[in-house]
Amino acid sequence: MRSISEQGHIFEEWITPDKLSAAVQQIADAINADYQGKTPLFVVVLNGAFIFAADLIRHVNLRSEVTFIRVKSYEGMDSAGEVRMVVPLQQSVKDREVIIVEDIVDTGLTMHWLKEHLREEGAASIRVAALLCKPEKVQFPDAVPDYVAQNIANEFVIGYGLDLDGFVRNLDAIYKVKE
Repeated sequence: MRSISEQGHIFEEWITPDKLSAAVQQIADAINADYQGKTPLFVVVLNGAFIFAADLIRHVNLRSEVTFIRVKSYEGMDSAGEVRMVVPLQQSVKDREVIIVEDIVDTGLTMHWLKEHLREEGAASIRVAALLCKPEKVQFPDAVPDYVAQNIANEFVIGYGLDLDGFVRNLDAIYKVKE
């Protein structure tokens, strides 16, 4: 098992690239089935979801569009407790079938906020595809993802787009803090 050191923490490989690939394919297959005959708009939450989104969208065989939004709710390894819009949507979601692509749903604050924002902007429907979810931490019922690669316990994870203060997003696997 691979391990790395980052900012004084030791992380060990937890979800391998092969397992990630299989999980992403499974989500894409579900989206392909659920949205057959439709033209969804993928709203990718930057920065964390960009790797997951790129892999996911390559497996979606529907006519679709992609746009990006950047919100921030974390500082270091802790939630900041509020959501800040950093880069707003550049495309209208009005009357669109929206699929939010998110790296991780933790407390659900960001997803709850984002879904409210998209509803206010007139989205016809909103579903969430998340790489990871911490179901026991989710505090907002509407934040639970419709598609999730893996539910995890309350652990801090990095890699495959997930970061620690902006670093280690480029790891090809997901790593968790070694106990």
